[in-house]
Amino acid sequence: MSKRSKTKIRIGGLGIAAISYIAIDYLRHVSPIWHERLQPCLWGVLALAIVSRVPFYKHWSSELRSAIPFIASLVFLLSTLLFEVLTVRFVTAVLGLDWHRETAPLPDPGQWLLLALNEKLPSSIVGILRARIIGLHHYLMLFMMLAFSVVFDSVKAPGLGLGARYMFTMAVGRLLRAVTFASTILPSVRPWCASSRFPVPAHPHSWAQTYYVPYSSDATAIRQLIQHDVAYADPVGNYPGDHRPDWGSMSFLIDFLRPTASEGPAWYHLLTAAGGGCNDLIYSGHMFVAVLTAMAWTEAYGGWTSGFIWALVIHSAQREVRERHHYSVDCVVAIYVGYLLWKTTGFIWSSKDNASIRNLKRLVKLDKNQGQLFRAAKDSDMDKVRNLLNEIEVESSSSSSGKSGGKNEEPTQLAMWVFACFTTIFSLTVVFLAFIWTSDG
Repeated sequence: MSKRSKTKIRIGGLGIAAISYIAIDYLRHVSPIWHERLQPCLWGVLALAIVSRVPFYKHWSSELRSAIPFIASLVFLLSTLLFEVLTVRFVTAVLGLDWHRETAPLPDPGQWLLLALNEKLPSSIVGILRARIIGLHHYLMLFMMLAFSVVFDSVKAPGLGLGARYMFTMAVGRLLRAVTFASTILPSVRPWCASSRFPVPAHPHSWAQTYYVPYSSDATAIRQLIQHDVAYADPVGNYPGDHRPDWGSMSFLIDFLRPTASEGPAWYHLLTAAGGGCNDLIYSGHMFVAVLTAMAWTEAYGGWTSGFIWALVIHSAQREVRERHHYSVDCVVAIYVGYLLWKTTGFIWSSKDNASIRNLKRLVKLDKNQGQLFRAAKDSDMDKVRNLLNEIEVESSSSSSGKSGGKNEEPTQLAMWVFACFTTIFSLTVVFLAFIWTSDG
């Protein structure tokens, strides 16, 4: 079978696996019984396929060199997610529940457009636009399928390098997002959301009482504030004090999180109680993950599957607006921020090798094995010729991972197998946990 035919099979295989996953998971809305039957079968087949390829994977040395950047990116991502959760709680709690209930959503022409299209388009098209085809956990699973496909040589190794770039880019994006939505607090598209998710006080925090409430609606007060640049007005209203538990060294978080007596004594319990923010968190975190997944597929894999995923991204964007999870601006900003951030992190992993370095290393290796190649060709030992050429190709393809000057000490075979087994088990565990923790969207 020719190399081109094998490439076509690999491309078709991963694309079919991705579409099968989306289609089978959508059966939960159409036929829950068939969903319960087919989904475990699909995951079992994919897991067995990956495990069966692990012993034949040729790039474990490249994976080992990418382990430290992968772990560093993971720690960075977890840190930014913690900061984001703290910030989400702050922007919800600082103004109190009364503000969330009484403040109207901002006008959004994108929402108007979708409502107008509902009246103009055929009902079948509107039904497709409304369908919950794909969510956050689907995009995460699609990326993990892409990263695991390195064992089938469908994507350029190392897979941990691709994962490190994905997590690092996501961490930077989540950090920028938290700073952005904390800078200016915008009302939610769903005014009832905060009351259902956050048991924070109904009244504003003392900071908002001093610096926001007196100037929130009085045009004269706003004009004088601009002229004098001093918070001159006395706090409006007579509000009760906030609950202040004893959090020890973490007590500085009380003013940011505004806990209530019903939420328990530990500060970290507050961070797991809500399923997401209720202000308008510009830009959309769901859309940012979707764009990163599409960018990763486009660069690492390409082909028609990438176009299919981009179509799903557009579908997700209009659903975020249609279902009032975000304003249109949140989705628009998430798309171009995700695109630009992915383009700036190619130094961690890239599908494009330095051609001159690769060719140079290939020539050096070819020169070293020239005598063996001639003898094998003279003896008509095609298996040996094939093995020598394959060795040259493997070494040159891993050149972009970098080797320092001097003699390079390769890890022992036992150490490499231990690393391979640990990486496989760890990665499959991450896939399982991510699927469980994000299955609700």
